[in-house]
Amino acid sequence: MRIFGMRISAVLAGCLLAAMAVGGPARLAAQGGATIHGHVTNPAGQPLTAGTVQLTTDKNANNPSRKYEYTFTLDASGNYKGSDIKPATYIAVVLQGPKTVDFLPAPIAAGEDKTLDFDMTRKEYIDKMSPADRAALEDYKKNMAATIAANSKIENLNGLLKQARDDDKAGNYDAAAKAMTDATTAKPDEAILWETLGDAQMGQADAAVKAAKAAKTTDASVPDKYSAAIASYQKALTLNAAAKTPDPKTTGAADNQLGQAWGKLALNGQPGKVKDAATAYEAAAKADPPAAAMYYFNEAATLFNAGDGDDAAAAADKAIAADPTRAQAYYIKGQALIQKASVDEKTQKITVPPGCVEAYQKYLELAPDGAQAEEVKGILTGIGEPIKSSYKAPKK
Repeated sequence: MRIFGMRISAVLAGCLLAAMAVGGPARLAAQGGATIHGHVTNPAGQPLTAGTVQLTTDKNANNPSRKYEYTFTLDASGNYKGSDIKPATYIAVVLQGPKTVDFLPAPIAAGEDKTLDFDMTRKEYIDKMSPADRAALEDYKKNMAATIAANSKIENLNGLLKQARDDDKAGNYDAAAKAMTDATTAKPDEAILWETLGDAQMGQADAAVKAAKAAKTTDASVPDKYSAAIASYQKALTLNAAAKTPDPKTTGAADNQLGQAWGKLALNGQPGKVKDAATAYEAAAKADPPAAAMYYFNEAATLFNAGDGDDAAAAADKAIAADPTRAQAYYIKGQALIQKASVDEKTQKITVPPGCVEAYQKYLELAPDGAQAEEVKGILTGIGEPIKSSYKAPKK
């Protein structure tokens, strides 16, 4: 859309002062002691930020060589000011280049500090505009009103989004869910709002699980809470996929969270959902390759927690391939494989699957002081493997 202010300034010369010819170059005078200042507002009600206000005593509208005694430049706020003006009966004219935009009588007395504002929204000004310019002005006002309303809505949604994220960090999941429910109601087609609602809902589910464990009981609402989060993440994925330019990071994040929610649901009454979790993590890695190591690691952890050692080891290998320095992936691989260890009844020798010892050793190489380091050392000792003493933490 064309910038309306430019159109208004270009046409108003014909509306109001068509008969006033613009004279030669303006000049500055430094006489007398009067001052003048004011504000210029265009027909759309906004500051006129380009142009000048000039004073003339020539009242002959047909004079092609009209002289201007004083010139004052409009600033970025639509204001102007001048000083050392000699007393006289002036006409103050607003100009943009050679085009006359508005004018007002401006008698100035000796020593006066005169305020003279130009308000082009006044009825007599609008009435002198051409029908085409009035129609353009009305269209501009309508579009501007819609833009202001949209910006206000976006500002409010951004506020709710920030509030929800802050509440999530603070563990105020009910407040976060309320904020995002309001946000998704106001703008149901925004993927990030649904994803954040899912985070709040999963926080509510996690909190319910924790409270139930503390009370040594069960909470029948937990599966429904995780299911609500799953529905929100799926909504976010659907909306993002339908976008003109889908955001791969949004897809990856939502699929990752979906995998987390499916995995937790599998641990809370619906074990069959662990496969859905794995599918979601795989989709996340495919959508957002730079973060694939994290997604595969989360898949491995979820599968391991669900008791699926073979698939957990396979997912750990994918995480390692994406990021060979991720120590925890080696730990999960080792833990998944050690479950298939066998013991010789005669010799009591423990045999572990191929890759198990190597995974544990690599973990110690990468994280010699890691949270599972002592556990891993104990496992290696228990199966008769030596503990290397030359491991050093990798340089950061």
